[in-house]
Amino acid sequence: MAKILFVMTGADHWTLADGHRHPTGFWGEEFAAPYQALTGAGYEVVVATPGGVVPTVDRASLTPDRNGGQQGADAVVALLDETEALHRPINLADVDPADYVAVFYPGGHGPMEDLSGDADSARVITETLTSGRPLALVCHGVAALLATGTPDGGSPLRGYRVTGFTRIEETQAGLADRARWVLQDRLVALGVQFSEGAAWAPYVVVDRNLITGQNPASSARLAATLLERLGRAD
Repeated sequence: MAKILFVMTGADHWTLADGHRHPTGFWGEEFAAPYQALTGAGYEVVVATPGGVVPTVDRASLTPDRNGGQQGADAVVALLDETEALHRPINLADVDPADYVAVFYPGGHGPMEDLSGDADSARVITETLTSGRPLALVCHGVAALLATGTPDGGSPLRGYRVTGFTRIEETQAGLADRARWVLQDRLVALGVQFSEGAAWAPYVVVDRNLITGQNPASSARLAATLLERLGRAD
């Protein structure tokens, strides 16, 4: 069975400008929807985190209003509870991207804390881009691209078209003014061409083998785009 790597945050907080540790982790929907789509298509999902720590779900992502009602929230909670790969992650430092047909990064604010500067994650991203295999990231998971930046301002992502959680969305979520930095601003500084759709609406950008989604609502569409790309590769 072909394997897809989910690189996930090991952080359970995001440090804000005043030093406050905002509780977070990964966003439930951004794991659940792609996991269901990809495993339903016959792929095996392997989870990797920095240090091999079990990833923490952002409790705010499990409420009924974030999941279309109580039934949807219960379904996400049940999936997270029963997914063995999520509870037995491998160490990101041990990952060989060549073992996987694709790599995917879910979001949540956690990646802003750790994956945005993680050297092992940067290696996985760079090697996957170079290989031509699909690399997909959604929402704040796109922050992992920032780790590819070099001291002289270079990055293998320079010139790529990407999307991610926007400044408008961060402002409406109430955290832009409290953050040390905003994802959209840092991506532009990295040298990518940032593209955005309507706030909170599904929006996916594809550039070569890089697939990015703007927000939680984009996770299902991103998974479908990834599957389409994998189907062409087969």
